[in-house]
Amino acid sequence: MNVYLTFDVEIWCDGWKDLDTKFSKNFQRYVYGHSVQGDYALPKTLEILARHHLTAIFFVEPLFAGRFGVEHLATILDLIRPGGHDIQLHLHPEWSDEIRPIPFPSAARKRQHLAYYTLKEQVALIRLGLSLMQQAGCGGLTVFRAGSFACNADTYRALSECGISLDSSLDDVFEMSGADLRGRLDFSRPQQFEGVSIVPISIFRDGMGGKRHAQIGACSFPELREALDAAYRLGVADFTILSHNFEMLKPGTQEPDSIVVRRFESLCAYLASERTRFRVGAIRAPTIDDVPRPMPSVSMSATLQRHAEQLIRRLYA
Repeated sequence: MNVYLTFDVEIWCDGWKDLDTKFSKNFQRYVYGHSVQGDYALPKTLEILARHHLTAIFFVEPLFAGRFGVEHLATILDLIRPGGHDIQLHLHPEWSDEIRPIPFPSAARKRQHLAYYTLKEQVALIRLGLSLMQQAGCGGLTVFRAGSFACNADTYRALSECGISLDSSLDDVFEMSGADLRGRLDFSRPQQFEGVSIVPISIFRDGMGGKRHAQIGACSFPELREALDAAYRLGVADFTILSHNFEMLKPGTQEPDSIVVRRFESLCAYLASERTRFRVGAIRAPTIDDVPRPMPSVSMSATLQRHAEQLIRRLYA
């Protein structure tokens, strides 16, 4: 089974006021995560992956560089590139009205989700993102993920027009993800739409019967392990796991979140020990499988561990 460890790499400034004042501090937090225990943003992520000889997919958001300069984007890429990881395109279009000069007149109105933009506007934003990545030294990108998974049918038309052949934006637990594609596409398996191959975020049923996406910061390690094992037994070909550059940090701080750090360490160790079953690496064009399969499910004990961890995180935040 192909296992895709995917990281959305983003920079935020805790709101949209005083961006120029806040950018430097927030860039340091989101990229490095300096603390007395070490750097627990990208450096620790890359260190753990290297220690277990795993490669991941880093979806890097470049539009912030339209405001603050491609040298900052190049810094991010230079951190990731030595590990042999796959670097691809991620877009949060809420940056578009902050770019100087404005990329197109209608970008002056802040809109959070890519699905709120017309086909023509989406094409312009994707091309701008590709251009910024190229200027920062990373060209030839072929895989995409929409910010907040908020793609729509026009996104796939735009991707096709921009020469991007593979997408990983669909996430069944987010209502904004493919809102106009629900009932038309199966969010549980790879497929093609408008000439673009789609590998969705993997979903499993937790021990209480609810749907949950496979995110390192939102699942216990037993949930992730059991979901992987269940998917493998069911004959699932591709399993996509989500994380971010800042998930090993406590919210709003540069201090490491020890629970999430342990989850990620445990997951990487498990994947490294199961190389005969799980092939971890770059997203590849999927084999389209029309065979319906049950949703992987995990035990109640695995889900209760997540609830216990969440309680501990709240108590010691």
